[in-house]
Amino acid sequence: MALIIIIGAQWGDEGKGKIIDYLSKKSEYVIRFHGGNNAGHTVINSYGKFTMHLIPSGIFNKSSKAIIANGVVVDLEVLVEEINTLEEHGIKVKNRLFISPRCHLIMSYHKILDLLLEKEKGSAKIGTTGRGIGPCYADKVSYNGIRIGDLLDKKVFSEKLKIQLTIKNKILQALGATMLSQKDIEKELFSLLDKVRPFVIEPFSIIYSALQNKKNILLEGAQGTFLDNDWGTYPFVTASTTLTGGTNAGAGIHPNQLSKIIGVAKAYTTRVGEGPFPTELLDSTGEKIRTEGSEFGATTGRPRRCGWFDIELLKFAAKINGFTEIAITKLDILDSFPEIKIATHYTLNGKKVNYFDGDSNFLSKVKPVYKTLKGWKESIKGIKKYKDLPLNAKNYLKEIEKLVGIKIKYISTGVKRNEIIKT
Repeated sequence: MALIIIIGAQWGDEGKGKIIDYLSKKSEYVIRFHGGNNAGHTVINSYGKFTMHLIPSGIFNKSSKAIIANGVVVDLEVLVEEINTLEEHGIKVKNRLFISPRCHLIMSYHKILDLLLEKEKGSAKIGTTGRGIGPCYADKVSYNGIRIGDLLDKKVFSEKLKIQLTIKNKILQALGATMLSQKDIEKELFSLLDKVRPFVIEPFSIIYSALQNKKNILLEGAQGTFLDNDWGTYPFVTASTTLTGGTNAGAGIHPNQLSKIIGVAKAYTTRVGEGPFPTELLDSTGEKIRTEGSEFGATTGRPRRCGWFDIELLKFAAKINGFTEIAITKLDILDSFPEIKIATHYTLNGKKVNYFDGDSNFLSKVKPVYKTLKGWKESIKGIKKYKDLPLNAKNYLKEIEKLVGIKIKYISTGVKRNEIIKT
């Protein structure tokens, strides 16, 4: 049995979808355990190009079962769109997709409040996706959440919705928004439920049966380490736990069952939204990385901020998550650069400092210290064997391995499923 977890080692958008799609070929179960449709895993395979926001990317492997576990917050409209898209492309979903009734629902008022609250913050905005993720998780921890299981009982759902609209409409009115109609919300959600109902089943026994029978299981992390609500660059973070330990609360799987913990990082660094970014390049080099890498958010479409590879971030991510292996994506995007820089560490007021020494304000003041390496100035697109990489590309990867102290097991050299090197 292999119980593998994929974790983003940066600020999300690391190319986890590509690695998950590759590894799911041998996985019998693929599980999402946190976040919502603020995630966007892009997969390109024989079926076409897909951006999966809720359904695990492993659904494309015909022999895999996909589980949306209890830690995920669900927008039913988005979920139904994904199910329909998969079915339209000939991908069987029936008896292969399982959704926990414990998943909290993203309601229309969550999305409205998300945008209104961000607007009220003005220049202090955090760059939320506006998908209602934060307000939904806030309701969850303040005992105001509504779960998919509640929707299965119309009476229970109506009673809970009535209470929430009594609260939420007062807030909406205070912020100058239009109050919501319970009747309209119920009509929409009960209509969507008809499509989703066949997939709603508590997956705990399914997961533990798979564990006991030594099946291959892949846990699909969303977002990235530095968007974690506790250890990320707070408040410029997401609402859920994005770390390895989130499997326990989010899927009922305790960490000591994990056999491999794979951290995924781009060959450079990107970030969407606000917040500190020590290696950000606000020049033509940063723009070149963005253009070459098509760096625009899979969920929001927003242009990503781009910068050089940050070893300090990866070292921290490796420690807090317990990475056993690393996957490097988009190495081919650096093909045309004559020189490539790696930030080896930070300094502040002339002294060496660590990521964990301070908060977001602290991180916005640190200065990255760079090591410059020679680029390889030739195309590596589609290369599938390590020995075929140019010497300078190998040197770049070896430098990352040396500085972090963890083996790079996977190297992506293109967007297609098979454009990958396994070392």
